[in-house]
Amino acid sequence: MKILFAEDEVSLSKAVVKILESNNYSVDPVYNGEDALDYLESGGYDAAILDIMMPKMDGIQVLKKIRAQGNMIPIIMLTAKSEIDDKVMGLDSGANDYLTKPFDMKELLARIRTMTRSSKTADTKLIMGNTTLDRATFELSSPKSSFRLASKEYQMMEMLMSNPKNLISADKFMEKIWGYDSETEMSVVWVYISYLRKKLTALDSNIQIKALRNVGYSLEMIND
Repeated sequence: MKILFAEDEVSLSKAVVKILESNNYSVDPVYNGEDALDYLESGGYDAAILDIMMPKMDGIQVLKKIRAQGNMIPIIMLTAKSEIDDKVMGLDSGANDYLTKPFDMKELLARIRTMTRSSKTADTKLIMGNTTLDRATFELSSPKSSFRLASKEYQMMEMLMSNPKNLISADKFMEKIWGYDSETEMSVVWVYISYLRKKLTALDSNIQIKALRNVGYSLEMIND
C-alpha cells in the first residue's frame, strides 16, 4: 500500500516514514501543500496523511481541491490544534479521519488500517490457487509451508495477487513501492521477483510469476 505523507516538520516526517515503512507501507514524504497536491493529482496512492498547517498551501485547501476533482482517496488530517472547529472543518471538507499532534504511532497505524479497510476486500486474505497472502500478518502460505515476507516482497506480492493475470510493468512496481523520487536502479525489481519466485517454489505453489520481456510481470496458474 502506498501512502503520501505531507508534513513540513522534517524530523517528525522522517520518524513517521521510518515506522510506516517498517510496517510494510510504501511512503512518499512531501513538505508543503503544493507538492502534496501535485503528488496526489498524479495518482497512484492508496491513502494520504495531510498536516493542516503547511507552507504554500494548507492541508484543508489540498483536501478541498482533491475532493473537488472527484478523488476519494482515504485521507487522515493531522493538526497541532485541539479546537473542535478544526476537526469539524476537516471532516466537513471530506477527510476520513483526523489526529491531534502529538499522536501515538500505534493509533496512527490503527486508523490507517481502519480507513483503508473498505478500499480492500472485506477478507484480509488474497487467495490464488493453493497460495494465500495474509494482509494482516504479511504471510505467504500454501498447504506445505509459509513465509513472512519482508516489506518490499510483501508489497510486490500484494500487487500481483490483487491483479491476477494482469501485466504489471517494472515502472509500475518502482512507482508504487520505491516512489517517484527514488534513485534505486530498475534492476531491483527483477531481484525481488527472483526472491518471490524462490519462495513460491519452496511452497510448492501452483502459481508462478511470468515475465513478458520489456513489458512486465504477471501472476498465472502453472497449468494455464
